[in-house]
Amino acid sequence: MADRRPIESWLTDMDGVLIHEGVPIPGADAFIKKLRESGKPFLVLTNNSIYTPRDLQARLNRMGLQVPVENIWTSALATAKFLDDQRPGGSAYVIGEAGLTTALHDIGYILTDHEPDYVVLGETRTYSFEAMTKAVRLINGGARFICTNPDETGPSTEGPLPATGAVAALITKATGRKPYFAGKPNPLMMRTGLNAIGAHSETSAMIGDRMDTDVLAGIEAGMQTFLVLTGLTRPEQVEDFPYRPSHVVDSIADLVDLV
Repeated sequence: MADRRPIESWLTDMDGVLIHEGVPIPGADAFIKKLRESGKPFLVLTNNSIYTPRDLQARLNRMGLQVPVENIWTSALATAKFLDDQRPGGSAYVIGEAGLTTALHDIGYILTDHEPDYVVLGETRTYSFEAMTKAVRLINGGARFICTNPDETGPSTEGPLPATGAVAALITKATGRKPYFAGKPNPLMMRTGLNAIGAHSETSAMIGDRMDTDVLAGIEAGMQTFLVLTGLTRPEQVEDFPYRPSHVVDSIADLVDLV
């Protein structure tokens, strides 16, 4: 493997890397503490668009992980940044929670079901048939279809839940229109995040627990990639993919000394 420049900034996924089912993963607190002490730019990423950065900061703080709001980057923020670049001051019909609606309000978007520029689908625990029907009709009427992330399932204590990607497939089947996904593995989420902290891909690293989102997004954005084995991808599955992470480690604890 070609020599890489020293890592000057870090991006890390949240669920499966720093926390697991509401409990911090051993080493996560030391890693975040070391990052903050080093002064290196960093972001904690999540494809989940339900929560605002302030919500997530409070959630992490309760677990003993001190992450400033400005160091949290969600698929909702990436989606809002994309829409602001594409069509400033536009309008959208939104299926989602506060994380997404707040991000769109903050860029000056109007949320409406009357001839919106976009239908924006995000994560929610209360998908309704009425809302999906309205989305289908608006897309058929000319609205552009955007999704925060392609994850087909999400975790819960009772087991997997249908997530944005699964609902997007239903709407695509009904309309014949495929959405544009702003979140991982789209490298757009990584690049907008790097821009937000003034970092460059050549000197940045991405840490994740999923080969198909975290590692792929990091590779496509030109970063070093670290796969941790505390989440979804198991060691024996790594060889199933046509691409490889730069490094495979047991957990975030193995990366503290690299900061």
